[in-house]
Amino acid sequence: MRTIGRIALMRRRVLLVTGACAIVALAGAGVAAATSFVPARQPATASAFAAPAHDNPAATVSGVIEPITGDASTFRYPGADYVKVHFSRLQLKPGDTVKVSDATGDEVHRYSAAQLRDADNWTMSVSGESATVSVERAGDPLGIKSKLAGLGLSVDKIARGQTPAEQAAAERLAAAAPHTESICDSDEKENAACYKSADPVAYANSKPVARILIQGVELCTAWRVGTKNRMMTNAHCFTTTREARNTEVWFNYECAQCGGGPTLRPVKVMADQVLATDDVLDYTLFTVRNFDAIARFGYLQMDDRAPVRGEELYIPQHPRGMPTVITTYDSSERSGNCAVANPAYNGYDVDTDMSYYCDTDGGSSGSPVISRRTNKVIALHHFGGCPNSGVRMDRIAADIRNLV
Repeated sequence: MRTIGRIALMRRRVLLVTGACAIVALAGAGVAAATSFVPARQPATASAFAAPAHDNPAATVSGVIEPITGDASTFRYPGADYVKVHFSRLQLKPGDTVKVSDATGDEVHRYSAAQLRDADNWTMSVSGESATVSVERAGDPLGIKSKLAGLGLSVDKIARGQTPAEQAAAERLAAAAPHTESICDSDEKENAACYKSADPVAYANSKPVARILIQGVELCTAWRVGTKNRMMTNAHCFTTTREARNTEVWFNYECAQCGGGPTLRPVKVMADQVLATDDVLDYTLFTVRNFDAIARFGYLQMDDRAPVRGEELYIPQHPRGMPTVITTYDSSERSGNCAVANPAYNGYDVDTDMSYYCDTDGGSSGSPVISRRTNKVIALHHFGGCPNSGVRMDRIAADIRNLV
């Protein structure tokens, strides 16, 4: 029954493009933090051995740091899917509040001067192609819109998503460069919304999976592990609390309908503390601020056992920062279902991984690889290469058992 449902989904596949969906619902609250862009560091190899030919993993850079001159208060970049503002000067009067909003006014973030300084003068991103900055004076609920310099503010740079032309140029460069593939046949990833009725368990298990925006321009995937305030991604995405506090975590970022179109409004919080990390097992366990805002999206559980060859899988993910997609189909398998190809596969060390031909892409790093048998996470995706591979969760669980 599952196979029939997935083949039917495959026949009505749509091409997903980052930023193609319009934003339609109300925003969640969050506390902003970010810093200047520094490329993510690469994990170290634990020991010398004959490893498979992997892509060298790193967080996917899919944004632009844009210098700002002049005294504009609205920053617009047609086709970009987010805009994030940085201030070089904050000389506000007591009681003043900085307001940053999207073009519609549906997503609004407010900050005191102290909150912005605590965030290295960065705001939370607003979704869509423009951000407007204003100041609300104490006792003036309508706010004051005028030249920012006269209000004690100066904007020196923004971080933003790529425009369609920039995305196309980046894809041409990537296609021309030698690399191993993460899409192993035709691209079989589907909008999460396609599974609401066809596979409600897989859809429900995509809700705890988040897009993460690191230092304003880098993208990975993360997911809630267990009932506490705990999230997991790859160590090659970030490893330190300082990096975590420069990382936005977006829940509910998915297309509203199977065929694409508008997205649901993402609920955004900031990452907070790194609790554990390991370069060889390529995981980082961390917390978020304002946990109550995202607790309703549920959580996933770890499958603390060795995987089995042929065991069916699915992967909810944010490839290239796209709204949530799920991979369930693999045309190389006789059943047509995504499955474990090799349960003992070399990652950064011998037999740390398991391999599969489920489609992934840049930005999928940190995604949960979920067993159909148990609907628990059996691996943490981190390598492309066809086969693609994830770190076995039984290896990671031994490290973090007392933390989740």
